[in-house]
Amino acid sequence: MPILLRRGLAAAALVLASPLSTAFAQPAAEQAAVARAVDALTRAMLARDKAQLEALSAPALSYGHSAGRIENRQQFVEALVSGPTRFRTINLTEQTVELTGNEAIVRHLLTGETENREGQVNPVRIGVLQVWQKQGGDWKLLARQAYRL
Repeated sequence: MPILLRRGLAAAALVLASPLSTAFAQPAAEQAAVARAVDALTRAMLARDKAQLEALSAPALSYGHSAGRIENRQQFVEALVSGPTRFRTINLTEQTVELTGNEAIVRHLLTGETENREGQVNPVRIGVLQVWQKQGGDWKLLARQAYRL
């Protein structure tokens, strides 16, 4: 192998092993961490798990519903835990996660079913925009806005 080719391969190996290469891997790892947080939030919403809902949401949460109602964190958690309607199923599709510093923008299509206290089941099909913020090493839901399709 010619010496210039060997030096080029050696230089490429050094670059790939450098901190720069880990910087390229970091966004993918953080995107995966955000996706796991979104999944954990979905499971907490289905389970009506107050502790987990609080742990995954930022104290300054602004939670917007597709009908226009806006809730803070306390209202969001209370409505999910003991409100008149509960989620029976939630399916997220077409999800994207974009990182910008300590924030992540998540978009997805949410389909599923809700059930009220009388047992009436209603289908749900909405678009959702979420903003997650890294706080103390954990991803927290900072803002969410649903919209009708």
